[in-house]
Amino acid sequence: MFAGHIGAALAIGRAERRINVAAFVLAALLLDVVLWLFVLIGLESVVIPSTFGSTHQPEFVFPFSHGLVASVGWSVVAGIAVFAACSHLGASRLSAAMLVAAAVFSHWVLDALVHAPELPIAGADSALIGAGLWNDMPLALAVEAFVLLAGLVLFLPGAALTRTRKVWFAALCLLVLAFTVVGMTVAPPPPSAGAMALGSLVTIAVICALAHWLARPPRESRA
Repeated sequence: MFAGHIGAALAIGRAERRINVAAFVLAALLLDVVLWLFVLIGLESVVIPSTFGSTHQPEFVFPFSHGLVASVGWSVVAGIAVFAACSHLGASRLSAAMLVAAAVFSHWVLDALVHAPELPIAGADSALIGAGLWNDMPLALAVEAFVLLAGLVLFLPGAALTRTRKVWFAALCLLVLAFTVVGMTVAPPPPSAGAMALGSLVTIAVICALAHWLARPPRESRA
């Protein structure tokens, strides 16, 4: 699930247009940022199983980034950060903080839908959650495409962007969807967990940077 997280971010971000929607995209991907950083430093792990060629599903141990309790914690941390940073929103900064927190937690909700039962409630030894929609990959990808397209439909019409930027923003999202489909169907296994972590972090950084640039309002709107 990658494109679907962006779709959720767009749907939530439409409720607070004064914040660049890239902030909501980053929020919706925050748990993965934490995951890949923790993989790199050894706090969490990902294994590329021998069945990856047919399933395209790594196996995760990620209680600190994707546990239910941990996800609530990261949502609260993100909300507090936004509340502290967005004093210019006045009385609306609490609602903005809550929206960003919701974007962070939306990641866990969508992951719980598609992952096998591997998302712990609390620690690594707690009960595991996961509806396993990835076991029916065509259906899972259809759901992911629907979430992304719904997010675009909700976000773009009211966005203070030029028509050209709207087209390019939609193109970026559709490109992410295409790469998601390829990654979950025909892509070869990554060479190592470290390479997967680094590649994922770079991808998230590039997507968020492009989204931030494309979602800037016209110059006259910023004046």
